Amino acid sequence: MPAYHSTFLAEESADARQVGNIALLPIHSKFRGPSYPPQSEYDIIEETLDLFRANCFFKNFEIKGPADRLLIYGILFVSDCLSKLTRSVNLKEAVRILNNLALDSFSLPGDVGFPLNSLYQAPATKNEADLLRGYLQQFRQELADRLLKRVYADDEAVPSKYWLAFTRRRFMNKSL
Repeated sequence: MPAYHSTFLAEESADARQVGNIALLPIHSKFRGPSYPPQSEYDIIEETLDLFRANCFFKNFEIKGPADRLLIYGILFVSDCLSKLTRSVNLKEAVRILNNLALDSFSLPGDVGFPLNSLYQAPATKNEADLLRGYLQQFRQELADRLLKRVYADDEAVPSKYWLAFTRRRFMNKSL
């Protein structure tokens, strides 16, 4: 059974923004950053959350384009977020934990600590690196916020066991 790929592969065109080989897709966000709002309600954040549970079982993932690279990054970040929520924490504590994780310093492609340097190209210039860092920070913040809304949809006191069941799964045997 093949892995699920991004539906935004078809939307990529010559005018789509890209840094290295990562697509900077539009997202609906309440956080400040370089992303712009998409024309439809469905964005890459929703797609990442929808495909996380199906894709986290795969050890191999064929990359078909820049949108798949952003999807991979999102799935790895969701996995990290869920691993931080393993102990039973309420929503208020979870918001604090995931906000700190999203705002924490992180490696970009080409940096020494980035786990997927073989799959990603480094930004060509310092301006591109700053743009990618800003976009990924906005992406991480919005992804953590929407993940919390799903994990704590039923009860604000305890996280959903149906989401936490995936904490031991390692997509592509990697983590951020």
